[in-house]
Amino acid sequence: MIHQQARLFGALLGWICGSLVSQALPAAATSTPTPGPNIILVTVDTLRVDRVSAYGYSRSTTPNIDTLFANGARFDEARVPEPLTAPAMTSMLTSLHPHEHGTTRNGLRMRPGLASLPSVLRQHGYKTAAFVGNWTLKDQISGLSEHFLDYSEVFSRKRWFGLWFSEATAKDLTQDALGWIENHLENSRRPFLIWIHFVEPHAPYRFQEEFASGLGIRESSNVSASDRYDTEIAFVDQAIGQFIDSLKTAARPIDPLIVFAADHGESLGEHGYWGHGRHLFDATLHVPLGLTWGNKIKPQVIEASASILDIAPTLLGLAGVDVPPGFQGFDWSAVLRGNGELPVERVTLHQAHKGAVQGRGGANARRQGLLEVGRIAGKKKEILRVKNGRGHWLFDLAQDSKEVASLVDDDSEPSAELSKWLEIVREGLTASDELPPPALDEESLDQLRALGYID
Repeated sequence: MIHQQARLFGALLGWICGSLVSQALPAAATSTPTPGPNIILVTVDTLRVDRVSAYGYSRSTTPNIDTLFANGARFDEARVPEPLTAPAMTSMLTSLHPHEHGTTRNGLRMRPGLASLPSVLRQHGYKTAAFVGNWTLKDQISGLSEHFLDYSEVFSRKRWFGLWFSEATAKDLTQDALGWIENHLENSRRPFLIWIHFVEPHAPYRFQEEFASGLGIRESSNVSASDRYDTEIAFVDQAIGQFIDSLKTAARPIDPLIVFAADHGESLGEHGYWGHGRHLFDATLHVPLGLTWGNKIKPQVIEASASILDIAPTLLGLAGVDVPPGFQGFDWSAVLRGNGELPVERVTLHQAHKGAVQGRGGANARRQGLLEVGRIAGKKKEILRVKNGRGHWLFDLAQDSKEVASLVDDDSEPSAELSKWLEIVREGLTASDELPPPALDEESLDQLRALGYID
């Protein structure tokens, strides 16, 4: 019966970072399940915060995601430490900055043996699974499967008109993830963590014609890239809605704690740039983020600065599990329960690197790949370009959310705080470059080129 339901729904060695990281992967799962919430972590690739209707977009691109946010806590000022898929998602799971976990560019594997959200939960009796649809998250490239009992790379069809390599569509991922959940509920009483990463709306944006009229887009052969991008968002939103609806008729009630986030945004021509990864402007750095858990998290909008580094410690806090001391993110669990203080003076730190390595990448692939560092304190955002020509910007985001007018000259000296951050990042990259160099096969290199990660 469980498999029938799944089909119905599927129509639906130890490297440690020296003085930078003082944590290790928990060795083994406990034999007795620990009472705790079932956790569903949903991430969407390349989703700009200002194209999500819950954040004020004029088109109704995300009705199902909006419902999630309306039923829980939504963060208005969430950002990623680096606007690139593998680095950002590794940071989300380990609560470490990219120069600490080692995955600073697509194609550079993370340090083995690090503590992470799934590894800590596994030690406390959780079953863990991941379903990823982006090529850059393949274990061969990222090293992430070490942290999950089940790590599924769903590359079941050619997503872009049959012209590119296989990647999952949102429907493929929801079908496989629902099947795993149903099988788990049939065979185990343990709590679970499942992570699902959707590839839409990653470029090259496919025109999802069935959503065009609902978004007010005229169906023609000359639809703009921006409009195609919006139809991709509507497509993945529908799949997420179908996935969540299907959970309501699962084998037994699961009352899941659901987290929604994006790995980064997307520049659609701002600052003369299309894509993501190589700059720290908010078009790619600022992301949607929210949590919902039945009536345990009251509906609210949080305006204090947040980061996807916070996801791992916050989920552990909500699950009643101790947070490893090496985690760099903020634990929002007390705030979400209504008895914690907002981190109003919080500073967030950021970095940008070249998109991907080629072949074996060279001995200094991390150090040579650093492009920018950034720092946000309150509404002041400072960026320093350290590669391909010096650049320095300071923006007042309260008055200039589009980051049009820098308050400093581009050849001016950075602040002492940003200079110190640059020094810390460079030291970490030097340490991480002691890891074995990557070795990518031709298929992976071709796919990374097709995704725009290799110039």
